Amino acid sequence: MSSHHFVKEKQEPALIIADLNGFDEEYLGQLLEWSPTVLVPSHLIEKVISLGIKVDVVLISDNEEINNQEHLKLVKTGVDFLEDALKYLLFEGYPAVNIVHSKFEEKSYSLFIDAIDVVIFKGEQKIYPVNSGFSKWKIIGEEIFVFHPESIQNLSFSGLEKINENDYKTLKDGFFSFTFNQLYVFIAEKL
Repeated sequence: MSSHHFVKEKQEPALIIADLNGFDEEYLGQLLEWSPTVLVPSHLIEKVISLGIKVDVVLISDNEEINNQEHLKLVKTGVDFLEDALKYLLFEGYPAVNIVHSKFEEKSYSLFIDAIDVVIFKGEQKIYPVNSGFSKWKIIGEEIFVFHPESIQNLSFSGLEKINENDYKTLKDGFFSFTFNQLYVFIAEKL
């Protein structure tokens, strides 16, 4: 007797491939496992397709033309590809998105945090925003990176040892947690 799993459209996070520099293709395969909607900027379309990835949406500028294939949806973009891609996903009703990018700038995501679940994959880091009271189970010795801890109001933590300004390490197998007095904080863990 066999079982089949059907993934409803938009049930899995969409995938924005903004930049593949420094990103392991093995991790990319894991992000593609459930056939997410894939968005890319026009300058990456050929590279991404050459990797055997089915692209669904290409963001292009007004004066740009690409060789459109039947299954591709073309979406006009202005100066900020990432912002336009996130706006498109919100308009289309996606609840979550994974983003592959070689850079991380918190301000790029601040307008979208409340509207869509965002996870950024940069190099060997998985970056995501957390609310105060966030906790997660990890094994001993796992590293957690906190972005801009000097600007976080009343940051406290449990289950972690502070290594330096931004780096923490889990003390034992079990839960670690963060509390603070602001809407969210970005943290990163190693892939």
